[in-house]
Amino acid sequence: MTHLEEIAAEAVRLARELGATDSECTLVDGDEFSTNIRMGDVEQLKQAGSRSAGIRVLVGKCTGSSYTSDLSKEGIRAMVRGALDLAKITTEDDHAGMPDEFGALTQDLRLYDDAISKLETAAKIDSATKAEKAALSADSRIQNSEGASFDSYIGTRVFANSRGFLSSYRTSSCGMSVVPVAKQNGSMERDYWHSAGRHLSNLEAPEVIGARAAERALRRLNPRKAATQRVPVVFEPRTARSLLGDLLDAVSGTSIYRHASFLTGKLGEKVASESLTVIDDATMPGLFGSCPFDDEGVISQRTVVIERGVLKSYLLNSYCARKLNLKSTGNASRGVTGNAGIGPGNFYIEAGQLTEQQILATVPNGLYVTELIGASTSTVTGDYSSGAFGIWIENGELAYPVSEITIAGNLKQMLKQIVQVGSNLEFRGSVASPTLMIEEMTISGQ
Repeated sequence: MTHLEEIAAEAVRLARELGATDSECTLVDGDEFSTNIRMGDVEQLKQAGSRSAGIRVLVGKCTGSSYTSDLSKEGIRAMVRGALDLAKITTEDDHAGMPDEFGALTQDLRLYDDAISKLETAAKIDSATKAEKAALSADSRIQNSEGASFDSYIGTRVFANSRGFLSSYRTSSCGMSVVPVAKQNGSMERDYWHSAGRHLSNLEAPEVIGARAAERALRRLNPRKAATQRVPVVFEPRTARSLLGDLLDAVSGTSIYRHASFLTGKLGEKVASESLTVIDDATMPGLFGSCPFDDEGVISQRTVVIERGVLKSYLLNSYCARKLNLKSTGNASRGVTGNAGIGPGNFYIEAGQLTEQQILATVPNGLYVTELIGASTSTVTGDYSSGAFGIWIENGELAYPVSEITIAGNLKQMLKQIVQVGSNLEFRGSVASPTLMIEEMTISGQ
């Protein structure tokens, strides 16, 4: 047992000793690094470490939570007493409690890379500098930069409860991005490219990141306005992830039991096109949403949420599961304290057969969306609206950039009108989607 595990175990033991019916403790220890480079100069450099613990106690059906960054015996005792004091004044909740089953995956999920911890500060600054330099040198029209960054994190997460569960795991991550600015004929546009991974080897080369960012900024120059019309809309992976995030909210158990989702009561029904299969999987090695157990100590799992258009499951923690008379899907998520919410594992749309270019070739006239601005989605009704920037599609090819437009629809219909799913699935975070084509949406322009 490590020192951090001993602290967590002692916290839950102490809570029971002082009167808790049940208790659970989360402890997080981490070191983060961040640097921002602009026009070759270091603008920001941050390195910080933190440790904190949080406890949730149950006294019958009443709950109380507290947290502390003081991990001494006195600090832990004060934290536990604070949670018990709060439990005495909270209202009883018949659904409060702990999961029925606990467990942790035993296989190596490849969540930690020692190479990140060993990477020197100078090397991190150099990588960001190279990325920005590559963007600035890509084309004479790239005349400025909003900066390049390199970030990294090394951490340990411990969870213990009064039912005998005690486990921990280490994680690492790193990321690099650059934001070049292109100018031509009075037009000035910015865009970015970003690469991230749990392992240093997952990062794209700085030169690749810079070149890709420059390419994206250049293709936005001299945008036109589009006429108001209804046309097919193709979402590139970066913008498709935003739509998938809206779907995540709609299948969250919290939204379901509150009747705040258009998918409430729809289990077993067809809610999307047959082209769409959505999976949540926290067991995939090396990815951002992977972990051996969720934040209640429930073993991580693979959940098919939508299969060929049919809604198969919601995403649930133990509280939502009890409210809905279902079983937890291992999606409890929280910081270090409080009641758990719902969070994804690796929440993604299963890849299709066509490349993005093949999908574009099927569109005689439509919009390819590269940026969403101020997207708004009602989880209750499905109503969707967002400002957008993109490239107009003519005769199956990307023709010219368009801006100052709004795209609108209803997520309920949009899911059913997904006619193509691309083969280009990449995980750059815990939510991932390939290219998506929606049969028709309203474009509001000039």
